[in-house]
Amino acid sequence: MRVEQLNNAIGAELVGVKLADAIHDDALFAEIRANLLRHRVLFLRDQDISRAGHVAFARRFGELEDHPVAGSDPENPGLVRIYKSPEQPGDRYENAWHSDATWREAPPFGAVLRCVECPPIGGDTMWANMVLAYENLPAHVKEQIADLHARHSIEASFGAAMPIEKRHALKDRFPDAEHPVVRTHPETGEKVLFVNAFTTHFTNYHTPARVRFGQDANPGAGDLLRFLISQAYIPEYQVRWRWKPNSIAIWDNRSTQHYAVMDYAPCHRKMERAGIIGDKPY
Repeated sequence: MRVEQLNNAIGAELVGVKLADAIHDDALFAEIRANLLRHRVLFLRDQDISRAGHVAFARRFGELEDHPVAGSDPENPGLVRIYKSPEQPGDRYENAWHSDATWREAPPFGAVLRCVECPPIGGDTMWANMVLAYENLPAHVKEQIADLHARHSIEASFGAAMPIEKRHALKDRFPDAEHPVVRTHPETGEKVLFVNAFTTHFTNYHTPARVRFGQDANPGAGDLLRFLISQAYIPEYQVRWRWKPNSIAIWDNRSTQHYAVMDYAPCHRKMERAGIIGDKPY
């Protein structure tokens, strides 16, 4: 296996390896896992792997989760189908910079995403290194956010376009989760900036140390949250991947954010993702 680093911030392509072999080869899987921690997102081309093989490889990292809104493959639980087509004009919205499912109490460890069908041009995905984003924050901002917690909501994101009854039912199933604004990576010990498009507000900002008078609270907290979320937008923290059929990306959801670029209408884009259950951030 050859590891080709894509830039200085994040991402590497694995060449000369088949993920199907790593299902049963412990040494190969261990090497892939070590590179995932090192580079945060790994890319592979020409992976002729079945849906069952896709699921079996992803499960080597841990148990898989289903998504309450996106549809899963009925024969392969845990394999979420992210299908976009010109026949679904209401489904053209893609996403914003985010870490997957941080609205869960225990967000995913990571994911394995395979391209089934992609447009001839466009439809790339981008990832950002949120460890680097934290490291490069000004010292006074690091001090300000060291003890902050924030809410993450499925109701305000996936539920936003639903009728109010369905939106409330979704929130009943998945109440807003609260996470530290700066989480610690459970394997590397690195500090990670952990706010994204699912984050709605800080839960412990309104304290005498931060707020002189009541009118300080909303603009102060809102401006700070917007600044933190915008750190994923910085190109120096990012890598961009052009999809081809049977290309695969594996990413560490704990230390990255990603963004699927919506620049390919009116074309099909069919992706299948196996999300791996993670642990509660601390």
